[in-house]
Amino acid sequence: MCWRRALLAGCVLLVVQLLCLEAVPISIDKTKVKEPEKTPEESPASVDTGLHYDRYLREVIDFLEKDQHFRQKLHNTDMEDIKQGKLAKELDFVSHHVRTKLDELKRQEVNRLRTLIKAKQDLEGGNDIAVDHQALLKQFEYLNHMNPHTFEVDDLDRLIKSATKDLENYDKERHEEFKRYEMMKEHDRREHLKTLDEEERKKEEEHYEEMRKKHADHPKVNHPGSENQLKEVWEEADGLDPEDFDPKTFFNLHDTNGDGFFDEQELEALFTKELEKIYDPTNEEDDMVEMEEERLRMREHVMNEVDSNKDRLVSLDEFLVATKKKEFLESDSWETLEQNQAYTDEEMREFEEHLAQQEHDLNQKAADLQKQRDELERQQEQLNAQKIELQQVRGVREMFLCKNMKQFFLFFFFVPVEGNVVPETHPLDNQLHLEQEAQPQDHQPAPQAHQDTSQEQHGQQNQDLSQQGLPQTPQHLPPAHQEPAQDLHNVP
Repeated sequence: MCWRRALLAGCVLLVVQLLCLEAVPISIDKTKVKEPEKTPEESPASVDTGLHYDRYLREVIDFLEKDQHFRQKLHNTDMEDIKQGKLAKELDFVSHHVRTKLDELKRQEVNRLRTLIKAKQDLEGGNDIAVDHQALLKQFEYLNHMNPHTFEVDDLDRLIKSATKDLENYDKERHEEFKRYEMMKEHDRREHLKTLDEEERKKEEEHYEEMRKKHADHPKVNHPGSENQLKEVWEEADGLDPEDFDPKTFFNLHDTNGDGFFDEQELEALFTKELEKIYDPTNEEDDMVEMEEERLRMREHVMNEVDSNKDRLVSLDEFLVATKKKEFLESDSWETLEQNQAYTDEEMREFEEHLAQQEHDLNQKAADLQKQRDELERQQEQLNAQKIELQQVRGVREMFLCKNMKQFFLFFFFVPVEGNVVPETHPLDNQLHLEQEAQPQDHQPAPQAHQDTSQEQHGQQNQDLSQQGLPQTPQHLPPAHQEPAQDLHNVP
């Protein structure tokens, strides 16, 4: 009994120890535990600048902003200093990783340009012409083509200056493009009127004037960037009381990417309410291309008044300063596109003359191509006629050769056979022989004089052949060979 009690006590003690082991908390070595990686917050998407090297520009800026030192310099440097190239010198202080990535970006951009140059050469038909890439890369001023492998201070300086100059000219080019659009639309309308008769032309003119008046009949458009325009956005878009309007709060509400600036797209979004007063996509009289041009005109106007350092960005300080100017309280309405014609009568006349000259040149080229086509068709007809003539000559020649070959096989082709000389028969010979047998033949003995003459001729021929060492005629052959030879004389 004692040993049973001891065994039971041991089992109970073991169970208690196991329970205690499970209850004791286990300390975790935090140095060996991997914390879940924090996904980096994605930076707001960069806006397309409209430049042909936009992607290269944005990628370079994005990687430079990842370097803390360069990012601080970028935000603290004045725009004029940036234009003069002072910021480019800070490239020497960025991290090695950023410099390596910039080198890779430049090599990719150079390869892209070379591919474009080669494709252009191929389209122009110069496949066999050697391409001097170094000479053609000179036209791309935003990078140093002499060093296509590494991104240096000169590359950043070139990129900043080229982008600044191209962006300054962007609005000018946009104005010219819109002007061409408006003149082409008017030109097409005039050309359409020429195709109509008097009554239809009158109806078309009346409809056109009606649409113009309907488009011009819209509510008052507030001056872009004015207090009335911003308060309207504050009330209708933000749902706030216009009496509580606060410029700083308004700026923070509409700085969508939170970078402390109004960029061009953020500014353009502020004019949507004003544009809805003028344009409706469902209306026949409203042109959506003109609506976008109106939006860009408003943005350009605000930039010219508010952007003091001309960096194409509106900072909070610039915005607050602008709200204190008397222009901010301006209540005059905005003059829309229909009140400001994009072109003059003289420009329209020159434009139509240019189109007429282009049409004349195209017609001349079409006439030249038609002449070339007619000439090629004439040459093709001559070649076809020559081909037919050659085929006819070839057919006559083949008929002549066939006729001669037939005679040759009938009269001169013999095959020697052991013990006899048997002519090789041809299917045509057999047919001819059968036809001759079917016809009645009168065998009359030749006159004696003719036989004597023939024997004398045969004798003379045999004598000539024996002198030349050639076999004689069949009459001097052995008797076994004379009968077939004599039968040959009877062959017609």
